Amino acid sequence: MAAMAKLISALAILLSVFTYVNGFKASGFTRGHATFYGGSDASGTMGGACGYGNLYSAGYGTRTAALSTALFNDGGSCGQCYRIICDYASDSKWCIKGASVTITATNFCPPNYDLPSNNGGWCNPPLQHFDMAQPAWEKIGIYKGGIIPVLFQRVPCKKHGGVRFAINGRDYFELVLISNVGGAGSIKSAYIKGSKTGWMAMSRNWGANWQSNAYLNGQSLSFKVTTTDGVTKLFTNIVPSNWKFGQTFSSLVQFS
Repeated sequence: MAAMAKLISALAILLSVFTYVNGFKASGFTRGHATFYGGSDASGTMGGACGYGNLYSAGYGTRTAALSTALFNDGGSCGQCYRIICDYASDSKWCIKGASVTITATNFCPPNYDLPSNNGGWCNPPLQHFDMAQPAWEKIGIYKGGIIPVLFQRVPCKKHGGVRFAINGRDYFELVLISNVGGAGSIKSAYIKGSKTGWMAMSRNWGANWQSNAYLNGQSLSFKVTTTDGVTKLFTNIVPSNWKFGQTFSSLVQFS
């Protein structure tokens, strides 16, 4: 019995290791709808409620979307990735059969309570809706359709390079944009540490911006970030002591 217990324990440890290595797991498919915005070059999608700014230079490109209230989670879903398929069985006229596209959540699609949910109020709760960048939407839908039924699933985010930290704000108020996050894509918690301090919890200010109210000028900075699937990564001394507000720092560490 003791030998069997040890074997089960060893298998459990091995399974946990493989679960960690394999990274974020894709979800099942859910039904929703999708529209598009931002123009044929997606220039109208820049900025947005997640705070990523210029989506071209930030590495998100044109495969992005604004999420409805039911999906946006007050900014908690910023950075998540979704594979979206047009539901050809429901709408063969406007769907491109067999096509799919993977997008990153970069913006919020606000509700419009002046319009009914089935005629213009597409992002009204409780609808699960994607207002996609036009180039991404046209991978799966025909332009004249305007709105299409979709099947979507959360998928692991695959990003080039490491996680990035952009430091804005002022003395005693560090507003840090955490971007280019792989794996789950979205952040559950963040901590900051100066070279003269211990770890301090940060709070979400808005979108993907996290704030600290410590005085950290002249100190090298480290971060500890946990994504929404519970994986934690350390970014040790990623910011040198001579940092200035307005600078962005890229790490070599990434989630999977």
